[in-house]
Amino acid sequence: MRFVAATALLAAAAVRADAADKLEDASSSVSSAIESVTSSLVPKPTFTPTTLKAPFLEQFTDDWESRWKASHAKKDDKSTEEEWAYIGNWAVEEPTVLKGMEGDKGLVIKDKAAHHAISAKFPKAINNKGKTLVVQYEVKLQNGLDCGGAYMKLLQDNKALHAEEFSNASPYVIMFGPDKCGATNKVHFIFRHKNPKTGEYEEKHLKNPPMARIVKTTSLYTLIVKPDNSFEIKIDGDSIRNGTLLEDFTPSVNPDKEIDDPKDTKPEDWVDEARIPDPEAKKPEDWDEDAPFEIVDEEATKPEDWLEDEPKTIPDPEAEKPEDWDDEEDGDWIPPTVPNPKCDEVSGCGKWEPPMKSNPAYKGKWSAPFIDNPAYKGEWKPRKIKNPNYFEDKTPSKFEPMGAIGFEIWTMQNDILFDNIYIGHSVEDAEKLKAETFDLKVAAEKAEEEANAPKPSDTPSAPSGLTFKEDPVTYIKEKATLFLDIAKKDPVQAVKLVPEVAGGLAVLLVTLAAILLSAIAPGSNAVPSKQQVKETAKKAKDAAVDAKDKAAEAVASGAEKAQAEVNKRTTRSTAS
Repeated sequence: MRFVAATALLAAAAVRADAADKLEDASSSVSSAIESVTSSLVPKPTFTPTTLKAPFLEQFTDDWESRWKASHAKKDDKSTEEEWAYIGNWAVEEPTVLKGMEGDKGLVIKDKAAHHAISAKFPKAINNKGKTLVVQYEVKLQNGLDCGGAYMKLLQDNKALHAEEFSNASPYVIMFGPDKCGATNKVHFIFRHKNPKTGEYEEKHLKNPPMARIVKTTSLYTLIVKPDNSFEIKIDGDSIRNGTLLEDFTPSVNPDKEIDDPKDTKPEDWVDEARIPDPEAKKPEDWDEDAPFEIVDEEATKPEDWLEDEPKTIPDPEAEKPEDWDDEEDGDWIPPTVPNPKCDEVSGCGKWEPPMKSNPAYKGKWSAPFIDNPAYKGEWKPRKIKNPNYFEDKTPSKFEPMGAIGFEIWTMQNDILFDNIYIGHSVEDAEKLKAETFDLKVAAEKAEEEANAPKPSDTPSAPSGLTFKEDPVTYIKEKATLFLDIAKKDPVQAVKLVPEVAGGLAVLLVTLAAILLSAIAPGSNAVPSKQQVKETAKKAKDAAVDAKDKAAEAVASGAEKAQAEVNKRTTRSTAS
């Protein structure tokens, strides 16, 4: 009988797992209802491939697979003995969050917590000697970024580049782009520099990198390096960091002309103590080192209300001897003690003793005062000699030829999208590409984001006044309760006022309850059939469609404002 019951429970668990998968699909449909409705109401430009030319310009059109190759090599991780495979998948698709342009596709990271690697060879090697180098690309963090990278690498042009799979071991010339994990948040700019004497390469890191923009709208990252060794980093077209390759990187490009002589040692008679105890000072005769720090206050008197006959603690009057206490085995039972309540009402209880006070005669242990050391020679430093490894590279901006671009990334968030990559020598053309693509799409994205966002004055706060950061669990519970209370009277108003819950909370709870009740209904030992599960899931999806229709009605009033914003920004971009 127990075996039969166990079999029934396992069967029920299997069906519920299947139901959970279908429920997740339904919930996903509901949660995206509000966003999809708003997205359809915000007008968007249509993608048109650019006519601009560059050594490398990628917009991920339908023939993208002829240029890009995903890597399945092993990642060489010297910090551990383990090898990591690049198992992360890539896709080229339109954004699913805040889409700003119809028909505009980008390269997307598809897996969470996975190593991804993909690269594309340049039609011919890019050499920037005597030319300005411009690197520009779009990054869209559709699920935000808690821990992971979104940077690119420009790979060194060599024979191995055409024979081996791309990996973290592939030599690169420049690494550029955002990276965030925990408190670390930066836009990398790293270049590899070859030592002309040893032939070894060394990474040069920007000393003060700017912070990455962690938003769900598209961000544009631009790096400009000029032949005079100056560089500029822009984010969304705004200049964020300027400097030179010779002064703003660590380790510095050129080593010091002189170094400390490793053979020089400090002389034995060298005196480097600046101050010493005065050798002529003597302890005063009246100095008592044995005088105590505190003494009894002889002037103190016992307070009039001091209860000297009252103990500080008394047996707990409410304590009772345990019923299983055996005096012969456990000994005489003694009740626990508690503070004497009579002592709380007076200055004190028990034997009174005068308090201690600071001893005015206390001086402590005597020590001689310090004076300047007459024999002091200063801080010793080894003498300087010429650096045998010194060299001077006056033009580190003459990077080695670059033969490919690669994204070699590990991230905890998926759906990071890259688009509109420009690598060339024209700042003007990069600006034109920005005007054709980024300026137009980000205007629509921000208009949609604004249409989705509740007005602060119209948005009910959590009843307790808590913020999400202060107490996330209580905040979410209170928001969910608030949404349900409003939805009972006016579902459309609930969608407008509490949009963060409107993504499917009510439908999700009702559907989950229906599935569980049908699976373990009182008086029935039957496990729900797959057909019943499908019917329940269908109801959930129908509810999602209904929620979408209601959401459309709720946000339609913001469409006109969104249109005006897009028109304003589009006109501004075209004029520039």
